[in-house]
This record gives sequence, C-alpha cells and structure tokens, in this order.
Amino acid sequence: MSDTFAHIRLDFPTLHQQVGNKPLVYLDNAATTHKPRAVIDTLTRYYEHDNSNVHRGLHALSMRATDGYEAARARAATFINAADPAEVVFTRGTTESINLVAQSWGAANLRPGDVVLITEMEHHSNLVPWQLITQRTGATLRYVPVSGENAEHGLDLDALDRLLTPEVKLFAFTHISNTLGVINPVADLCARARKVGALTLIDAAQSIGHEPIDVRALGCDFLAFSGHKMAGPTGIGVLYGRRELLDAMPPWQGGGGMINTVEYSGSTWKPSPERFEAGTPNVADAIGLRAAMDYLDGLGRPAIAAHDTALAALCYEALRGLPGIRILGPVDSTKRGGTVSFAFKDVHAHDVVTFADQDGIALRGGHHCNQPLMKKLGLPSTTRASFYVYNTPGEIDVLVASMRRILKFFT
Repeated sequence: MSDTFAHIRLDFPTLHQQVGNKPLVYLDNAATTHKPRAVIDTLTRYYEHDNSNVHRGLHALSMRATDGYEAARARAATFINAADPAEVVFTRGTTESINLVAQSWGAANLRPGDVVLITEMEHHSNLVPWQLITQRTGATLRYVPVSGENAEHGLDLDALDRLLTPEVKLFAFTHISNTLGVINPVADLCARARKVGALTLIDAAQSIGHEPIDVRALGCDFLAFSGHKMAGPTGIGVLYGRRELLDAMPPWQGGGGMINTVEYSGSTWKPSPERFEAGTPNVADAIGLRAAMDYLDGLGRPAIAAHDTALAALCYEALRGLPGIRILGPVDSTKRGGTVSFAFKDVHAHDVVTFADQDGIALRGGHHCNQPLMKKLGLPSTTRASFYVYNTPGEIDVLVASMRRILKFFT
C-alpha cells in the first residue's frame, strides 16, 4: 500500500516511546487518537498568550480568546459544510451532544405513541440517552437489526423499511460502527427517514477524523462528534443541528452566557448556539480542535480514508488465517472503516490485550460499549484493532506475530 503518510509519524510525539522494551504500536484509535505537535503547540500558545474568559470581557485577552473561540466554531462549520456557524454547538463530545438532543428536542417533542428508532450496533452513547427519554416521555424505542452470524451484512435494510413508519419521529444511527467497522449508508438512511417525516441524528464519532463529512449532502438533521477521535483535544465535541431545529429547542442547562434577560420571575434565552453553551466554555480545546481540523485537511481527508481502510483490509486478511478466530463485520473491505474486531475461541479478549501489551501493542478488549450487540452475537467480548493515519503495514506484521505467540501460549 501507499506510504503517503510515512513521514507524519514525526508529528506525533506520543508515538515515539517504548512499552517495556518494545516500540509502541498504537492500535487503539477508535478509543482515542494521538495529537500532532500542531495541536499541542496551539494549546500551549493559548494558555501562554490568550488565556481568558470569552464573550463578556472588553480587555485585550478576552477579545482575543473570544475571536479564537468563534473562529473555531466557524472552522467546524466549514469542516462539515454546515450552512451557518450558528448550527455548531460546542459540547464535551459525542455523548453530551446526543444527550443534549435527547433531553432538549426529545423532551419537547416526544409523546406516547411516538417512536425513536436506532440500530442494534449503536454505542451506548447513542442508546442509553434514548432509553432514558422514551421512558420519561412514554415514547417507544425500537431497533433496526443487524444481519449475519458475525454481523457481516450490516443493517437489515428490509427490516428498516418495515420499521420506518409515520410514528417514527427520529432515527438515530452510527456512521461507522466502533465494533463492527461497518460503514453505514448514511445518506440513504437519511433519505429513507425523510420519506416518513422522521428527523435523523448521525453519530459521526468514528468517521469524523477519517473521511470527509458534508451534512448538507447527507441530509441529516443532527450530527455529533468528538475532537479526541480526530487528532484533537479531549473534552471538546460538536453538535450540528439545522438552525430552525436548534432555535426551536429549549435549553438543556441554565447559567451564564445562554440568557438574554434574567428576572426573579423568569428568564429569556439567546438563540442557538449560545442557548446550549451555559457557563464558561472549553475555550482552549475548541481552539485546539480548529488546529486539528487544519491538520487533517492539510493531509487530505479522502487520502486518510483510503489509508485507514486499506490498513483494516490488510489486517483482516492477515488475521483470518489464524486458528480459532472469529472476525466481526463486513468481509467486503469497501464497506469497512479502519477497525477490525475479533475473538479467539479459547482466549479471552482481556488476556489477548494483556499479552499484546507485553509486545508493545495497544489494543482494546471488552464489549466496546456494545453490550446488547455482543449478547446478540454470543460473545462476552472482542479484541479490537483500530487504525489511523500514522499507522503502518509493518505494525500489522507485529500484531499478527503477537497473536501467534498468544495462541501458542494458550493452546
């Protein structure tokens, strides 16, 4: 495969270390990605030069911080091709973004008899908030099934057509599964939902750092993502929502910054996005997120997508010959993102990850916040290897050699 990105490993200081006496092979990118020097330097520069609270100060530092924060919002809007920076709400991450929609839009709009539709492959962050709000409002939560012994066929689209009835008020789904690696046809899913009048929410946590996202082309109503999964800081994320929807939603949290007026008898709210950003926002990490977006666009997001999917395909082929292995998700590499989850018949995932760590390899073992899906597939856990722009084919060779060592030890 292409070595287009071989040189960029120098941009990521965390990668240049040893675990034990082995060079680090970091394959846990679906959990969090590493940060390039450009992002780290941006954060340092903010704290050393511009650190101040935003929006309410008239002194130089506050105005610089405000300019940087709002420039980050405008940059996020262009990054996903939103029509207006006011459609970008800063949150702590994907989880908070989805909870905001559930607790604000859901509380205001859902009634008994209404349906919220999600899929069986959802991360708990796009499942539990809908359980909470449907229980609170009396609405019903339904699930689009996955198909295939290893969920290799992805969503059952025939079942989706049966489930998408006029009672469905919102259809929420992941773009790329954090466990299966499957790339869902999100534009098609949005179009199908639109036909019955349902709104759509896309969980883009696993896709935002790996491929171009265009919310207008996708036709979604809401989209959520986290900065730390796209080479940005932790503790910062984005909720995109169409302006007319956000402006019609009540605030989720109250405090400074989100009000127009406050009287002892009541208060009035600012329009979006301010009404959803109560209190002092995460100024530094929003500015750091802007640096991450600039960095990724400098590399080229289509090229990143090609790189990551090629590594996952290479890993799939290299692992499939190992004895007793079960690999989840699509066989067709064009339908898989940069993630490969697998299980060995006689070795628990936690043992695999612990032994791999001795070889300097960072993997993820467990249910990956997909407990219902794991139960459906008859698995207590899987081991997950997930790839990003700084990973190399040589690291897959190290992974496979480690897996052979583990199998030899346990069998």
